[in-house]
Amino acid sequence: MENRTEDSSRRPTLANEFAEQSEIALGIARGVATPQIVNPDRSRFAFKKKELSVEEYFQGIRTGNRTLLARGITLVESSLPRHQEIAQELIHRCLPFSGTSVRVGITGVPGAGKSTFIESFGTRLHDHFGRKIAVLAIDPSSQVTGGSILGDKTRMTELSNREGVFIRPSPSSGSLGGVTQKTRETVLICEAAGFDTVFIETVGVGQSETAVHGMVDFFLLLMLAGAGDELQGIKRGIMEMADGIAITKADGSNLQKAKMARAEYANALHLFPPNPWHWTPQVVTTSALERQGIDEVWEMILAFEKKLKAGEFWDARRKEQLRNWMTESIHQGLLQDFHASEAIQKEYPDLETEVMEGRLSPFQAAKRLVGIFRNP
Repeated sequence: MENRTEDSSRRPTLANEFAEQSEIALGIARGVATPQIVNPDRSRFAFKKKELSVEEYFQGIRTGNRTLLARGITLVESSLPRHQEIAQELIHRCLPFSGTSVRVGITGVPGAGKSTFIESFGTRLHDHFGRKIAVLAIDPSSQVTGGSILGDKTRMTELSNREGVFIRPSPSSGSLGGVTQKTRETVLICEAAGFDTVFIETVGVGQSETAVHGMVDFFLLLMLAGAGDELQGIKRGIMEMADGIAITKADGSNLQKAKMARAEYANALHLFPPNPWHWTPQVVTTSALERQGIDEVWEMILAFEKKLKAGEFWDARRKEQLRNWMTESIHQGLLQDFHASEAIQKEYPDLETEVMEGRLSPFQAAKRLVGIFRNP
């Protein structure tokens, strides 16, 4: 019989096996060598968007090409000098074909259901009244990262599937007023593309939210009943600018609260001084879920348009919008030139340090910088 006895000193112990396995597990495997590039000239075939001329953008927008419309708006929103040059020429070409839509600004307290309301409202106008809808949804930009979610298009899935609907989410990019710096230009381009109803959904009610009022025909304020003292929940200035108020989510157990809020707001609006066109803002209750009160909002907007056009106030408001646009463009241009100045860039860091260390007041630093800008 064969002797199968082995030398105990040569037999691997459990500890030795564990050590060998650990060494293999913690080691760096050589792996497979990186294969050579199949086509070294692949960069020559990389896809690049064709640079379009102003005429190509203009013709695409006028024929309702939504891809070129979106690219045109991106061009307008770009801060690159060469893009801005083309964008301004494009705006000039579109200007004679603008001004034909009803511009509706829609704002409201957080949680009022602005996107849900716009989807229900826009779907109704498109399907039953044949309106071509453009929705400019402004998303707040992060003060930390500068980014925006831009999720309005995904929240309006039913509306975005319509052929005659264009939804464009844009970041506020830190601009005040609940709108972007290029919202006016975007409205103009959408009108040149044939959209007869433009919704501007702002980021929400705030003290600087009133900027949207200077660029729309009808300012609709959405309020949520049952969220606290209705008359103290928003600033009086917002209510004074509102051409109409819609109490949202007026369904189920919230219906009675919505009716009570409607009466309170209606009474409060009568206390405000009359506007030049003698329009008393109306208050309606709506339910986007049950599609209730939607037609009443549209009838209110049409009645407002009819009244203002009868008294020639409609054109006066449009001219006022153009004047506001010019004034805002001047402010933006001066601010850009200020920060682009070499003299300002040289002195700004030191003055900023003095202000933060308490050796100079912010007012004194600002006055000194303005003086440097005027006389570099």
